[in-house]
Amino acid sequence: MLTAFARAFRTPDLRKKILFTLFIILVFRIGSSLPTPNVNVEVLKKTSDAAKEGSQGQVFQLVDLFSGGALLKLSVFALGIMPYITASIILQLLTVVIPRLEALKKEGQAGTTKITQYTRYLTVGLAILQGTGIVAMASSGQLFGNAAQEDVLYDKGLFPIITMVVCMVAGTSVIMWLGELITDRGVGNGMSILIFTQVVAIFPAQFWGIYTKKSPFVFALVIIVGLAIMAGVVFVEQAQRRIPVQYAKRMVGRRMYGGTSTYIPLKVNQAGIIPVIFASSLLYLPVLASQLWPENKWVIKIQPYLQQDNAWHMAVFFGFIIFFTYFYVAITFNPTEVADNMKKYGGFIPGIRPGRPTAEYLDYVLTRITTPGALYLGLVALIPMVAFALLKATNDFPFGGTSILIVVGVGLDTVKQVESQLQQRNYEGFLR
Repeated sequence: MLTAFARAFRTPDLRKKILFTLFIILVFRIGSSLPTPNVNVEVLKKTSDAAKEGSQGQVFQLVDLFSGGALLKLSVFALGIMPYITASIILQLLTVVIPRLEALKKEGQAGTTKITQYTRYLTVGLAILQGTGIVAMASSGQLFGNAAQEDVLYDKGLFPIITMVVCMVAGTSVIMWLGELITDRGVGNGMSILIFTQVVAIFPAQFWGIYTKKSPFVFALVIIVGLAIMAGVVFVEQAQRRIPVQYAKRMVGRRMYGGTSTYIPLKVNQAGIIPVIFASSLLYLPVLASQLWPENKWVIKIQPYLQQDNAWHMAVFFGFIIFFTYFYVAITFNPTEVADNMKKYGGFIPGIRPGRPTAEYLDYVLTRITTPGALYLGLVALIPMVAFALLKATNDFPFGGTSILIVVGVGLDTVKQVESQLQQRNYEGFLR
């Protein structure tokens, strides 16, 4: 990986793209540290530090992860990339349900552009809802739980609250724009790079916290365990089942087409990180209810089961990940559609008849490889919960399941794009 980036810096146009990407990342991190108007910065710093130390740090753990720690700072980019991720997932699910969106998806570049426009509109709408909720909870003190001893807002009037919400929504819109700039003029997928930046941004503070609060031996042990986990994640993320496909020769006019061999790559982790986000969001609802209605008798009964070190909580979380992995793979990969496309262009799997037998075979293989992929996602996602149960250090453990999946996935994808661009510019033929 380091060799690829070293070669990229020696290529002038690639060097410009990498430097442009780094500049956008710098602008993005400045915005993540810039507080919104009407925020008492000194009180906010003490309150957010106290909240991270307590159990309240678990409540917005996923959202704060995707904001790079900007949520508890109430910065301009406090919402982070989460509204865009949620909007993208919703549009992707609706594409299977709504025929109009499915038709747009099949139209090619024009349809994709239209779906992207719908995603932007939905992102702004979700940002308004999330921003209003976060500012309202910060105003009432529920955002920081028992750590809120003083008011973090100077004025709780209607106009200052609306101003804060507008600033956060505008920050989310700027994040979308920065991500598209990276995609167009930089290296890699812009939104993925920004997510990667937000996750990695909190690593130094977490490493320093482990080094100062624990012994150097624990710090070295965390590094070794983290590298081992990362190596395992890389191994599984690269694993795939290749289904061989043979295309028969056919005449089109005076030209002969086909006769080639290729394969369909089915990844072990076909669903990516989406099932973990689904499961975390679903389990976040009872936690939110416990904050909004703490005196409710049903909420009081389930309160002990909401802690991350609870065995029932881990079991339900693991089960949700398994379910959502199969669910997401089922709606994103259609074996019948793939089999019909292969049959249309004269393709077939050796030993399998075209049409329905091919679809059944693809469904069989996909089901078999989704099982280890779902178990892998569940085990990786349980890492921070197990760390909290054993070490009481979930907030300081930097190699959480979600963060590891994001860092490895985006890192591998970016390196592949850099290498592909290097091959285009430094191709060595047989005659050299």
